[in-house]
Amino acid sequence: MRLWSLHPKYLDAKGLVALWREGLLAKAVLEGKTKGYNSHPQLLRFREHEKPVAAISAYLHAVLEEGRFRGYRFDETKLGHAIEVGPIEVSVGQLRYEWRHLLFKLERRDPERFRSLCGIEQPDPHPLMRVVPGDVESWEVIKRASASGDESGSRRA
Repeated sequence: MRLWSLHPKYLDAKGLVALWREGLLAKAVLEGKTKGYNSHPQLLRFREHEKPVAAISAYLHAVLEEGRFRGYRFDETKLGHAIEVGPIEVSVGQLRYEWRHLLFKLERRDPERFRSLCGIEQPDPHPLMRVVPGDVESWEVIKRASASGDESGSRRA
């Protein structure tokens, strides 16, 4: 599960659809409707929010907007009404890590999108996120690039 801190506008089609699906799963977890993924590290920042379910819904509303912009038909009835919530802080280090991670994926999956994005040095965060100083978040599962260019690591990102 990857709940990107990056603005959804950067994701390719596969990534945006996956984000929608995984965000809905995260919402179900936070609502107590499923036991799977209950301790997934990507959920920590939503769990720590004063309104966890409203926060994941607000997060998904931005994904829904990007999907609409692209002509996708995500089912907005799965979200309910948007409720104004406070931002979630994301460190600049986390945003940079995710940016490198996304570019790595896009280079293989969507080379044209990769080329159009690789000149961006400071990507926009997801609209729910507020960037603060700091390193990669403690909940992140770090993947390192090997000499062969493959990402590996003992934990999932």
